Amino acid sequence: MLSRKNRLTGVKNFARVQAEGKVLQSKNFGVAVVDRKDEAPSRFAFVVSTKIAKEAVDRNRIKRIIGEAVRLSIFNVRDGYDIVFLAKPSITRIPTTEIMKEVKESLTGGGFFKQ
Repeated sequence: MLSRKNRLTGVKNFARVQAEGKVLQSKNFGVAVVDRKDEAPSRFAFVVSTKIAKEAVDRNRIKRIIGEAVRLSIFNVRDGYDIVFLAKPSITRIPTTEIMKEVKESLTGGGFFKQ
């Protein structure tokens, strides 16, 4: 589980990401990003709609997997970003290791890792 300082919460923050964020597409999820232009730690959120997985068990599993992948990579992520992972339907059919690999590739490819 991500530490509290790295969790994006609040309707206002989600609305800001939706309005101002740019979305990068991956095979199994989209990544909406806003550069806050500050030195505070980057914050993350994970959205898995009921259209993606009907059962809460499946939605929570996907959120836990993405969250764990972010937690393992967070020490490499630059500060000052709000990042929201938006799951696609295809994510329910792939194994955990593939999801974790894709999250790391998305963070690296998006330019969010420290140099």
